[in-house]
Amino acid sequence: MKKSPSLIAFGLSFLLLFSCKKAAPEIDYTNWSHYGGPEDASRFSSLTQINPENVAQLEVAWTYNTGDATERSQIQCQPIVANGILYGSTPKLNVFALDAGSGEEIWRFDPFEVLGGENSWAGTNRGVSYWEKDGETRILFGAGNWLMSVDAMTGEPDLEFGDGGKVDLRKGLDAEREDFLIVANAPGVIYEDLIILGMRLSEGLDAAPGHIRAYNVRTGKMEWIFHTIPHEGEPGHETWDAQYIQQIGGANNWAGMALDKNRGIVYVPTGSATYDFWGGYRQGDNLYANSLVALDAKTGKRIWHFQAVHHDIWDRDFPANPNLIRIQKDGKWIDAVAQVSKQGMTYVFDRETGEPIWPIEEVPVTQTTLPGETTSPTQPVPTLPEPFMKMVFEEKDILNLKEEWNQDIKSQLENALYGDTWLPPNAEHPIILFPGMDGGAEWGGASFDPFTQTLYVNANQIPWIIEMTANANFDNVGKAVYTNYCGNCHGMELKGVPPTIPALTGLKEKYSSDSLEMLLRKGRGAMPAFDHISSENRQVLVDYLLGKVQEGDKKELESDQSQLYPRYYMKGYQKLLTKDGLYGSNPPWGLLTAIDMNTGKKKWQVTLGEIDSLSAQGFEPTGTENYGGPVSTASGLLFIAATKDEKIRAFDTKTGDILWEAKLPAPGHATPAMYQKNGKQYLVIACGGGKGTRSGDAYVAFALPD
Repeated sequence: MKKSPSLIAFGLSFLLLFSCKKAAPEIDYTNWSHYGGPEDASRFSSLTQINPENVAQLEVAWTYNTGDATERSQIQCQPIVANGILYGSTPKLNVFALDAGSGEEIWRFDPFEVLGGENSWAGTNRGVSYWEKDGETRILFGAGNWLMSVDAMTGEPDLEFGDGGKVDLRKGLDAEREDFLIVANAPGVIYEDLIILGMRLSEGLDAAPGHIRAYNVRTGKMEWIFHTIPHEGEPGHETWDAQYIQQIGGANNWAGMALDKNRGIVYVPTGSATYDFWGGYRQGDNLYANSLVALDAKTGKRIWHFQAVHHDIWDRDFPANPNLIRIQKDGKWIDAVAQVSKQGMTYVFDRETGEPIWPIEEVPVTQTTLPGETTSPTQPVPTLPEPFMKMVFEEKDILNLKEEWNQDIKSQLENALYGDTWLPPNAEHPIILFPGMDGGAEWGGASFDPFTQTLYVNANQIPWIIEMTANANFDNVGKAVYTNYCGNCHGMELKGVPPTIPALTGLKEKYSSDSLEMLLRKGRGAMPAFDHISSENRQVLVDYLLGKVQEGDKKELESDQSQLYPRYYMKGYQKLLTKDGLYGSNPPWGLLTAIDMNTGKKKWQVTLGEIDSLSAQGFEPTGTENYGGPVSTASGLLFIAATKDEKIRAFDTKTGDILWEAKLPAPGHATPAMYQKNGKQYLVIACGGGKGTRSGDAYVAFALPD
């Protein structure tokens, strides 16, 4: 008799629990109702209907077009599925519910119907949170600086939550100001009647403090707060400069979290403190920036922490929510938490104690020469697991596929410093940052197979440039304001990094003063709104961008007298590229790696992605930049889109061989969802593009033919 997929999944789950030889909370690996899929954020499914023998038969089952893509918009959402309903978000931050089997829309909610005003700001949203209790269901999600709640069955706002269905995340940060830039981009985790979440912030010295907060799901009341930048008298306060600590922001969680529901512990990865690249106002190690922090989910009390980068000056945020894993080491089963990093390393700890599973060594690193800066003498490096990419960019790594490309990159490196993972930014020379600012690992995260104890992680293997410049001449007030708010992304010369970050030259031909001011207030595409800066500064910025501010304009900025300005700025986010737009290192530029988490050793590593124009010239697949994560299954498959070549692929988890691939309507810069409805297994990917590729508006579901 043929066994049903559900029986196979149940049997595999039973065998897993039996093999653990120790009591453990049962996890339903057919469930996909959390950010990261199952409740352990493993991005793993025990469904086996789709397997290596039939995966090549996959076909499009349905497509849902959101209809609201804009130029340079994105969809980074990993949808969730609960009770046969799929929930996700659109480029313009509408939240929707679909029949998970047909893709038919059940409801759609535009948050700006509650917030008021035109929904012109897109930004990014990586998913929603689902809560269910006593017959009530809610979808909670972020829209800009708002946390919102709607009925999961109808999409109607929950008017009992906060102020008519919304909570303003700018409030309650224990800071003097409440006009910060805040974007609730990653979904929070649900623990009992709490939603625990972080936020994306400015990366300048105008940033909010990145404190972690928990809100009551029913009322919207803030129940607890953990200060990632400690207050006076709290542990960690001594790792900051007491003179400036109240004016420093960041140390925020923008990558999501993971919850051990049985233990009541939430694991929170944090990013760097501001300003990212010159830390003269934050002397010290800066706890709890760049840390994995284990908190009591009920109270917010710190249980343990680990800091991966002391006094970060490289933008080495923890980029993804961690995986809760169960591994066998020295004959014992261990409940652990694994955190992948932009550095290309994986940090693994005992969930309860925070003890490293393998030793982590403090390694002496090169010290800064930037005036006013003091760097940490050492940085922590895990002995295992093995890195999942190269750790150093050296002369032998310079792109050599063609002689003209090689000479192009060498000419760009004539004044640059490289060959050191921990090389600090320099006043006189550009440095090559490798791994780059987008990793290594990035926000797509890793997948963990609990049956084989294998971690799968994709990575970018691309060099970036950090070039510092002394602070602007503040006799030009326009340049000073531009430098503070726009310079990091668009560069000091307003050239941007097309097509990902547009140039800001020639704006007077496109905008009036009023229309540009409105764009700054509302934001567009991946650019957040700048409604938080003073109207005076916003008008100065408009005048500067339209060429109306002249050198020597010494207008006082009374509203910003307390604002700190770095002594040195980074000149803009730049990859090391040839004139043809190819990355300056030898390929592969995209990687997919399998790591045995019982031993910490790599099982296999393959190239991820392909550039057709190079393949047509006879080059082996080079890999591409990739944004979005993998999903593995009990049948021995790994699914991932992520690449810039607009494809989704299935890999054999034993060998890394490609077993299937399909073209998407736009790049799937997101993590897939895997679920079953009416006995049929589905794979769904958001195809929103962006990140320098064409934008899209579709969710595409694949399934086997009937």
